[in-house]
Amino acid sequence: MQLYAVGVNHQSAPVKVRERVAFTGETMPAALRSLVQTGPVTEAAILSTCNRTEIYCSTNDPQYATAWLADYHQLERDALKPYLYTLPSEAAARHAFRVAAGLDSMVLGEPQILGQLKQAVRSAEHAGTLGSMLHKLFQRTFSIAKRVRSETEIGANSVSMAAAGVALAERLFPSVSEQRVLFVGAGEMIELCAAHFCARKPRMVSFANRTQARGQAVAAQYGGNAMSLADLPERLPDYDIVITCTASQLPIIGKGLLERTLKARRRRPVFILDLAVPRDVESEAAQLDDVFLYTVDDLGEIVKQGREARAGAVHSAEAIISLGVADFMHWVATRELVPTIRALRDQAERARQREVELAIHRLTLGDDPRLVIERLSRSITNKLLHAPSHALNHLGEGSREELAQLLAGRTRSGDRS
Repeated sequence: MQLYAVGVNHQSAPVKVRERVAFTGETMPAALRSLVQTGPVTEAAILSTCNRTEIYCSTNDPQYATAWLADYHQLERDALKPYLYTLPSEAAARHAFRVAAGLDSMVLGEPQILGQLKQAVRSAEHAGTLGSMLHKLFQRTFSIAKRVRSETEIGANSVSMAAAGVALAERLFPSVSEQRVLFVGAGEMIELCAAHFCARKPRMVSFANRTQARGQAVAAQYGGNAMSLADLPERLPDYDIVITCTASQLPIIGKGLLERTLKARRRRPVFILDLAVPRDVESEAAQLDDVFLYTVDDLGEIVKQGREARAGAVHSAEAIISLGVADFMHWVATRELVPTIRALRDQAERARQREVELAIHRLTLGDDPRLVIERLSRSITNKLLHAPSHALNHLGEGSREELAQLLAGRTRSGDRS
């Protein structure tokens, strides 16, 4: 079995594609078990965020994983194929390390992805789909990410998604401090956005969430009000800025609702930042003249600020990752030899046992012990040397010389010991 990473991300697919292959926390365990139990995939973990959906798996047929991804989400395989990437073995390990270190993020060096990757591993553990290959991969992944973040400046001077959202809002409004802000959802991304927007001291702040208790807890943290999602149709006209990021699989703010909202606002503009994948706001709402709708993909240009200043940090991070990849691939190569080494040892042990039994039999017949021991040692030596001798005789010239040097070095080492 070989390691593979397959999936889509913000570089290979737009949000309208990414949202169609996203997984929720509730569906993840069943999805993982479906992938592993129905085909040639023996291990699997799925990372699903607003910027990517990736399957890390151990299999001999990566096309099965890509087909499963399309079938699971009821998509045409050919429609998804142009956006997919399939990374084998070393490339898959390098990709995992770069993702965890924040080098493959829309926001270079952003720290949230590491926590999301750890959650993906916990989900795989819970589903029982994390075997020795992926366990070792992610163990190394987290170690490499820690080194990159502690030994480089990869996270310095980065413009976060939340800060970029504030910058976009202030392109429409002279100041956030004069506006009423509504946050829809109460997850980590909403909290990050709330911290940045509330730092501007807006006129009013409210939080709408499916679980009202959670919404009230976040609202209390930022000095805002809490409401139910059911209150949105009535309350939406009160707000100038709406930031939404829920786990809903369907839009919760439609074009019709926004048409009614604009009418109640007497055409005063509304800024909406939809960070959810799948999206919370119907894409058709962007057609309305006084709705300024932005998705996670629209933040790309803003969050590129500071990349040039961190070019040296990226170079250092890539060097750390390359060393980590080499170390991991050495482990993989060693792991692949384990069955061969075990078979050689078993074969040698069987040969030893047979010769010992023959020697004991000869001793019971009264043979000279000295001659029996001499014959035993010679016979064991011949049997142990038969396989490497046969290999040397049938290898090509270059391989024969390399193996001969290796065996000679091992012999000298054994002599010294």
